[in-house]
Amino acid sequence: MSLARRRFLQSAAAGIAAAPYFYSTPRTLADETKSKNDRPRIGSIGLGGRGTGIAKNAQKYGDIVALCDADRTRREKANDPKGLGQGKAELYEDYRKLLDRKDIDLVTIGTPDHWHVKIAIDALRSGKDVYCEKPLTLTIDEGKIISKVVKETGRVMQVGTQQRSEYNNMFITAVAMVRDGRIGKVNRVTCAIGGAPRSKKLTKTNPPPELNWDLWLGQCPKVDYIKERAHYEFRWWYEYSGGKMTDWGAHHVDIAQWALGLDASGPTSFEVLSCDHPVPFEKGMPTVDDMYNTAITFHVLAKTADGVELNIRDNAQDLGFDNGILFEGEKGKILVNRGKLAGAAVDELKAKPIADEVFAKLRHGKPRDSHMANFIDCTRDRGLPVSDVASHHRAMSTCHLANIALRLNRSLKWDPQAEEIVGDDEARSFQKREQRKGYEVV
Repeated sequence: MSLARRRFLQSAAAGIAAAPYFYSTPRTLADETKSKNDRPRIGSIGLGGRGTGIAKNAQKYGDIVALCDADRTRREKANDPKGLGQGKAELYEDYRKLLDRKDIDLVTIGTPDHWHVKIAIDALRSGKDVYCEKPLTLTIDEGKIISKVVKETGRVMQVGTQQRSEYNNMFITAVAMVRDGRIGKVNRVTCAIGGAPRSKKLTKTNPPPELNWDLWLGQCPKVDYIKERAHYEFRWWYEYSGGKMTDWGAHHVDIAQWALGLDASGPTSFEVLSCDHPVPFEKGMPTVDDMYNTAITFHVLAKTADGVELNIRDNAQDLGFDNGILFEGEKGKILVNRGKLAGAAVDELKAKPIADEVFAKLRHGKPRDSHMANFIDCTRDRGLPVSDVASHHRAMSTCHLANIALRLNRSLKWDPQAEEIVGDDEARSFQKREQRKGYEVV
């Protein structure tokens, strides 16, 4: 039974209103019952919550032979007899030693965001296929670089924006409806992605002995250890991530641009309508180093060349929802989030379903299946995954540009073809960042 089907039944059993299926019966190349000889050998890099989660999904189709994390406790726990490695995997602190192994076919990457691109590029160049959690990039420049490397190496790479594949097909159904003209020309899209937390003044201490703090920092500036910088809390520091803008934004903005057909383009202008940062900023940089610094609340209005508005907000309670995507067209509206798919056009789908061909085009000819199964299928037939690097780079460029506008508190103009900020040298400098020697992304 497919993951999507199990989730559908679980939702129905719990009395949750789940979207109906508007897709043909699923089939899959990624058969979990493949013999051992057909199963890929997997190296898993980054073993926190998400890293472990994606590794477990990959383990359905292959065998984990290597585990890597800068935290000794995490990698040893992952190799527990009942864990990912089942007591048999080789353990590594430095991912480069894992990548030196010629017997590994693919890697999963679930590290903090600032490590994603560097590890992925090194893995691609070592001849391995890659599944990497979102957000793939820390900067716009990183997106440009890895897009080129994917082309140069010819390896398969899937980004972990699972809304393209899972959640009862609600998101892909919304995308298909927009592309099929079910609500007419879209005028406005609102992505509500949640706000970031505010912290108190945090304590600087020595790093714990099990954590290689210098390695964990990687390309980022060398700073004193603060427990709340590492592991899950890294999301609330611009040094390592981008707050909710690149956390949930990587999901919802991705779906919005997919529906609008902006896989190779993006908005041309960004305007800050509201913003609250937890610390003071000067020239786009936080002036305090011992508190979370990503935006707590925000509203950025981005516009495309043909006038479509893309609103990225912490919440949209004035529109009736606090998380999700609202598409507004000339003939109606569609609201989609992980709990529902709603709108008059949705109600009409039973009588007039979306053609299978629309879904097949969105998934590059691949059947409906889980996100990891789609990746495994592509490693076998060398096809294009449903969440490819090029389109994800464009969605993340929008998120990074929104964050640059928030950090500088001013409007920006963007040239999607040249992939450059127009007429603002200071803002343009934020498209990349200085990297520590030895950790450069090239």
